[in-house]
Amino acid sequence: MSSSEQMRVLLVEDDERIVDFVQRGLKAEGYVVETACNGRQGIDLGAEGDFQVIVLDLGLPDMNGRQVCERLREKGVNTPILMLTAMDSVPDKVTGLRAGADDYMTKPFAFEELVARIEALMRRLGNELTPVLKELRIADLVLNWETHEVWRSDTQIELTPKEFALLECFMKMPGKLLSRTRILEQVWGYNSDPLTNVVDVYIRQLRRKIDDEYELKLLKTIRGYGYKLDAS
Repeated sequence: MSSSEQMRVLLVEDDERIVDFVQRGLKAEGYVVETACNGRQGIDLGAEGDFQVIVLDLGLPDMNGRQVCERLREKGVNTPILMLTAMDSVPDKVTGLRAGADDYMTKPFAFEELVARIEALMRRLGNELTPVLKELRIADLVLNWETHEVWRSDTQIELTPKEFALLECFMKMPGKLLSRTRILEQVWGYNSDPLTNVVDVYIRQLRRKIDDEYELKLLKTIRGYGYKLDAS
């Protein structure tokens, strides 16, 4: 996601604690968040607003999330819907998905997983504002999705598939601080050992290839927090 693009998320949730937690977290990730505290407001906003994802609670005060989902689909709203619920039984999940939801998360949930699921929905469902550019660019560093080539200035940089995935993760969120845990989830998957030093190893390898020979250093370490890629 380039710095000029802002993804808009509609959060339909009546629990103020969850609203505050999710809204603050998503804003920190660069999303624009609108909220609705009941089903009718969610339907109105979802039908009129230009959102990339709708995060919809199943238990709303005026109607349940399945009804909201069905109403939105009847109105021709194709926005990906991620349903939140305290119920984790298979029948509940099946009913929600059949009502038109695209994914399902059970409360309580980890915020990092919520962000990853939102990103996955935008990629999988081909949302209009999902990155469709062939290239990502930060300063003179260019990553091409189609050819899997990486260039800095006029020099092509050879990366392994995992190094490419790591660089892509940074270039989709320029200037954003990424923790080791976030990088592990994005590049290596949810089941990666949080105690592993694989992130640090690959950061060193990537930095050697994209930064060491250049005056402007792009890949920065924020000690105690993680890493970020920017041209400042």
